[in-house]
Amino acid sequence: MKITVVGTGYVGLVTGTCFAETGLTVTCVDIDNEKIRLLKEGKAPLYEPGLEQMMKRNIEKGRLFFTSSLKESLDGAEAVFIAVGTPPGEDGSADLENVLKVAEEIGKNITSYILVVIKSTVPVGTSEKVRKVIEKELKKRGVDIPFDMASNPEFLKEGSAVEDFLRPERIVIGTDNERAVEIMNRLYKPFVLNNHPIYYMDIPSAELTKYAANAMLATRISFINEIANLCELLGADINQVRKGIGSDSRIGNKFLYPGPGYGGSCFPKDVKALIRTAAEKGYEMKVISAVEKANEYQKNVLFFKIKNHFNNNLKGKKIGVWGLSFKPHTDDIRESPSIYLINRLLSEGVVVKAYDPAAMKEAEKVLGKRITFASDQYDAVKEADALVMVTEWPEFRLPDFGKMSAIMCGKVVFDGRNIYDPSEVRKAGFVYYGIGRQ
Repeated sequence: MKITVVGTGYVGLVTGTCFAETGLTVTCVDIDNEKIRLLKEGKAPLYEPGLEQMMKRNIEKGRLFFTSSLKESLDGAEAVFIAVGTPPGEDGSADLENVLKVAEEIGKNITSYILVVIKSTVPVGTSEKVRKVIEKELKKRGVDIPFDMASNPEFLKEGSAVEDFLRPERIVIGTDNERAVEIMNRLYKPFVLNNHPIYYMDIPSAELTKYAANAMLATRISFINEIANLCELLGADINQVRKGIGSDSRIGNKFLYPGPGYGGSCFPKDVKALIRTAAEKGYEMKVISAVEKANEYQKNVLFFKIKNHFNNNLKGKKIGVWGLSFKPHTDDIRESPSIYLINRLLSEGVVVKAYDPAAMKEAEKVLGKRITFASDQYDAVKEADALVMVTEWPEFRLPDFGKMSAIMCGKVVFDGRNIYDPSEVRKAGFVYYGIGRQ
């Protein structure tokens, strides 16, 4: 079975590579010729554990191909997955320009039946827009070539995307006819054999499921952050409160970890897009709007703590920052709380030196020479007045506080993820600040 995947970002590249791993012949398409050159050499343009090795294996076995020609890739393909970016527009709505451009190209180039599957995160109604664009192009050509639509939203977590695809908690497919169901069943047969459930539904429901899932997770994060902020005012400890409520089976303990706000490529834009979608129908998403507002505040919490500790005088202070990516095990800095914090510190005249195991090259594209990038975590805090731990990479979990005490000028730790034992940090002679902790 042959398929095409358009777009080689996190979603497209992981989707194409993992489908190839199951034995399918997959061609991944991207308009970036330099990116395609690197991909053909087996070099992943993004950091995702296990992805590059799997890419190389499937390239060598003749199952995974890369091209900049969509027309070439469609020949003989039974399905084409659209997995291009849908960045937020100025009004918060999802920008569908890339999706609709792909639809145009599909309409201009298909020569036989194909199933068009939207993998990108898109608002409800996008599949119908894509269908109409393809029909318009076919009409221009004066041909009547059948095709069907399906929605197959992704639920991949950056940093564990390969594992998530191969062993999904669920597979959601929206479609409206049996032929599409038959093709999707064949595509996902290897996963069904491992008892991973497939949920078939109508296309609008599938499109909305992705947004609803991310909005729910964002809600849990903003909720626990609000409770953490209240803990500080009341003298309670969020770690204890979190355990107390997380033990309730109706609540559970996932996504109940306080921090400097959510970031990344999905939650911020998807929350905005859901709010905008509702507004276009004349409905106000009251809870989701509050979630976004709470997160905007939370991104400033670490900055407020730092400024307060230094009596509102940050000019000339040297601060070491651990972590630049929005979460561990990725080089993605989109909407990263760390980048947001660093920009605020720089605006106050702070001298910043930062370290991240994977994201420094990406961060340099945004921050340029305004900060110094360290060779390791200890180099980041050498002669620093304070450490701010923002992204909880495993190598940051057990630092040598004795070594840090000897090389730092100031003795203060801002723990943005509550991964350190306050008593241990204080025993080493440091002042400790966490999120929602005394």
